[in-house]
Amino acid sequence: MKAWRSAAFGMYGYLNFTKAGFMEHSKNFKAEDMKVRLDGKNCIVTGANSGIGFATAQDLASRGASVYLLCRSKERGEAALSKIQTETGNQNVYLEICDLSSLSEIKSVSAKFASKGTPLHVLVNNAGILENNRITTSEGFELNFAVNVLGTYAMTELMLPLLEKAAPDARVITVSSGGMYTSPLTKDLQFSEGKFDGVMQYARNKRVQVALTEKWAEKYKDKNIAFYAMHPGWAETPGVAKSLPSFSERFSGKLRTWEEGADTIIWLALQPKEKLVPGGFYFDRAAAPKHLPFAATAGSHSIIDSIVEDLRSLSGIPS
Repeated sequence: MKAWRSAAFGMYGYLNFTKAGFMEHSKNFKAEDMKVRLDGKNCIVTGANSGIGFATAQDLASRGASVYLLCRSKERGEAALSKIQTETGNQNVYLEICDLSSLSEIKSVSAKFASKGTPLHVLVNNAGILENNRITTSEGFELNFAVNVLGTYAMTELMLPLLEKAAPDARVITVSSGGMYTSPLTKDLQFSEGKFDGVMQYARNKRVQVALTEKWAEKYKDKNIAFYAMHPGWAETPGVAKSLPSFSERFSGKLRTWEEGADTIIWLALQPKEKLVPGGFYFDRAAAPKHLPFAATAGSHSIIDSIVEDLRSLSGIPS
């Protein structure tokens, strides 16, 4: 089954996730979908100093939104901030230093936002990592899990009061990955069973994000907050070059630009909710399947309640 998932994913990805796939799909894009301003709206983009996060933040800023860049590196964050302000002419772009692998830092930055009481219209959970070696954070969590799952969960849950203030306009967009097609949900969140495999752990993490998005949409539907997951295709980013050097080399010239990777994030931020599927998974401005044929991953979503309980316990955030 594992071999079948990998083969099916490889074929599906090659046909759809490259730059050629984007060019083909873009023939169906509607220009009017993107003719939307965001003046007066507040947006947070995690992992915004480069790659898809940077392209997302820059586009939101170009539409007049107040954009908060959440970055781990002060130096790279300041460079991104300066570039976005200069190129968009929007001075309402701000930098917050936050390591998304650290619950204490996430709680600290969330408390800072909460003290301002500013409504949050768009939260983009973009920060992600694919670390091939097992690394444990200072708080005792496996690093991939800490950033991709626990950090995403904590940031979203802690921002709910500010998202509520922006309802019915509020939405949370989580950047997943097509890699999630290769994995079902598992209770082994920190890969404590068997030989550690960073690529597999990343795929598992990204599957959790998609299932979490479904759960949030169902749980918070009465709060008028929308939740969507998406995947950007295969983009040429610093993260991909560092984590998957052989993949990056093999597909050199065939990968998407940062802006092409960010396109569906922006599209989701701009569309009327009535056009979108609550808890949906999107790719190239269209609802995408959450499971590949015969991959036996759909049934695994039944354990999401148990996973959420584990995340609630590990994060210490009351539901």
